Order: sequence, then structure tokens, then C-alpha cells
Amino acid sequence: MRRLADSLGVRAASLYNHVATKEALLHDVADGVMGTVDTSGFDVDWPTGLTRWARSLRAALAAHPNLVPFMASGPARRETSLRRADAVHGGLTSAGWPQRYATMIGASTKFLVLGAAMGSFAGGFVDDAEVYDERFPHLHGAHLLREHAAEIDDDSFELALRALVDGLRAQHARLFPQR
Repeated sequence: MRRLADSLGVRAASLYNHVATKEALLHDVADGVMGTVDTSGFDVDWPTGLTRWARSLRAALAAHPNLVPFMASGPARRETSLRRADAVHGGLTSAGWPQRYATMIGASTKFLVLGAAMGSFAGGFVDDAEVYDERFPHLHGAHLLREHAAEIDDDSFELALRALVDGLRAQHARLFPQR
């Protein structure tokens, strides 16, 4: 709180006139971030809604990476966060998914998004080809990954999201053949 107050040019005590605790401030910030997340795709159909929500949530978290661990624990009592969770759950149950499945689909999608938001997979490799040459022959091109980290990470997220949605479509068709 002191560092925040310093950056705002006020005294830390002044911040407490607006928020009771550091945790309350984090909840307010997290709720504001969730206000940027788009759940409107459920008005089209559940695959569009799930895809749009996942991409939008990933973008919101990428814009605020230091908030990811705090937001990973769930919506708590944050109004906007709960509205987004309600929209996702409602979009899935309206499409015929049972409550339990809707919960699991929402959680699975959130796990995918949080994993993607935690950091770069491709950026975790070093640029030195000698690290991989002899000891790790299957990673012979790994030294090139860092240079293309954003593209690889984006494409990897899209691959996983497509696999999730396609798998859920197939499961939906098996569970509810009449729809």
C-alpha cells in the first residue's frame, strides 16, 4: 500500500479512506479487470461463447500478469466476476449442459486460460543451441523458440482451445443426440 501511495503521490493512510485493506484493493482491481471480459458469445451458441470468453479472459489476464495468481482462486464475492461466471454457467446450461458439466467446462476452460496466462512456454527455452545439441536430440531446434515465443504461445493456446471445444462438441452430440 505504501508503494502504491508513493506512486500516486499520496500518503498510505489516504488510501485507507477508499479501501479497507490491501486485499480489498486487489478484489476491486480484479473485478475491474473482469469487467473487460466478454461473455456475449453465449448469445450466439455455447461454442462461440466459450471461445470468446476464453480468448477475452486470456487477454485480460495478459494485460495484468501480476494479478493472475490472485484471480486464480476464484471470483470470491466480486460482483463483476460473479456476473461473468453466471453468464458462462448460464450459457452452458441453456445449451443443455447439465449443471455439473457446466461447472466442469467452466473450470477446464479457466485452467487452460490460467495456464496460458502464467507465462510463456516457448520463452522458457534458452537461445543457446549447444544446450540441446547432444544431450537432448529431440530438442534440436529449441534454441529458436524464444525468438518466436509470442506466436508459438498464441498458436498453442488456440490449438488447446480448439481441441477443448471440439472435444466438448463431440461429447455434447453423444450426450444429447436430439439437439
